[in-house]
Amino acid sequence: MRHNKAINHLGRQSGHRKALLANLACSLIMHKRITTTVAKAKALKSYVEPLITKSKEDTTHNRRVVFSYLKDKEAVTELFRNIAPKIADRPGGYTRVLHIGFRQGDAAEMALIELVDFNEAALAGAAKAAKKSTRRSRAKKAEATEQPEAPQAE
Repeated sequence: MRHNKAINHLGRQSGHRKALLANLACSLIMHKRITTTVAKAKALKSYVEPLITKSKEDTTHNRRVVFSYLKDKEAVTELFRNIAPKIADRPGGYTRVLHIGFRQGDAAEMALIELVDFNEAALAGAAKAAKKSTRRSRAKKAEATEQPEAPQAE
């Protein structure tokens, strides 16, 4: 039974686990997407999302709290300067975990974890999907009106 086992210890002692999650969080903030194992990605998601929420309000106290977790000045600056304004209106769910298969060496299940508002391909796909919202019957009517115009132009 898993009673009172709230976090995945990732097979590490607490100091190593904190350092691992801090390094993964810094890499995610700096590069906007990283590839890691599914277990680490899920642990990272619960580690980094409260930090992103804190970055919405740019105060000295919040910067110091986030720095105590990340321990990287450049990552804190990137988080407060570039990431926070883009996610200001989002009420949570700042990261996305995508399963990408198994690692060749040990068959560990791998995942891509990324910041949601920084995926240009998904944002372009969403804009394209929103643009194509006409019904088929309207498209046929539009084609019927275009065909008589083409012979007149010649």
